[in-house]
Amino acid sequence: MQLLKTTLKVMATGTLIVAGVVIGGTVLAAKGIDHLGDDLNDKLH
Repeated sequence: MQLLKTTLKVMATGTLIVAGVVIGGTVLAAKGIDHLGDDLNDKLH
Protein backbone atom coordinates (compact mmCIF):
# COMPACT_ATOMS: atom_id res chain seq x y z
CA MET A 1 0.00 0.00 0.00
CA GLN A 2 2.85 2.35 0.85
CA LEU A 3 4.47 1.64 -2.51
CA LEU A 4 1.26 2.60 -4.31
CA LYS A 5 1.01 5.89 -2.43
CA THR A 6 4.64 6.73 -3.14
CA THR A 7 4.22 5.87 -6.82
CA LEU A 8 1.15 8.06 -7.12
CA LYS A 9 2.94 10.97 -5.42
CA VAL A 10 5.89 10.65 -7.79
CA MET A 11 3.59 10.48 -10.81
CA ALA A 12 1.60 13.52 -9.66
CA THR A 13 4.79 15.50 -9.05
CA GLY A 14 6.16 14.56 -12.46
CA THR A 15 2.92 15.52 -14.13
CA LEU A 16 2.92 18.95 -12.46
CA ILE A 17 6.53 19.57 -13.47
CA VAL A 18 5.94 18.57 -17.08
CA ALA A 19 2.75 20.65 -17.26
CA GLY A 20 4.62 23.67 -15.90
CA VAL A 21 7.36 23.31 -18.49
CA VAL A 22 4.83 22.94 -21.31
CA ILE A 23 2.83 25.98 -20.18
CA GLY A 24 6.00 28.04 -19.74
CA GLY A 25 7.22 27.09 -23.20
CA THR A 26 3.87 27.98 -24.71
CA VAL A 27 3.88 31.40 -23.06
CA LEU A 28 7.42 32.12 -24.23
CA ALA A 29 6.58 31.01 -27.78
CA ALA A 30 3.47 33.21 -27.83
CA LYS A 31 5.49 36.21 -26.65
CA GLY A 32 8.08 35.55 -29.34
CA ILE A 33 5.46 35.31 -32.06
CA ASP A 34 3.79 38.48 -30.81
CA HIS A 35 7.11 40.33 -30.90
CA LEU A 36 7.80 39.11 -34.44
CA GLY A 37 4.32 40.25 -35.48
CA ASP A 38 4.98 43.69 -34.03
CA ASP A 39 8.27 43.93 -35.94
CA LEU A 40 6.55 42.89 -39.17
CA ASN A 41 3.79 45.44 -38.60
CA ASP A 42 6.39 48.20 -38.09
CA LYS A 43 8.13 47.24 -41.36
CA LEU A 44 4.88 47.23 -43.34
CA HIS A 45 3.70 50.62 -42.12
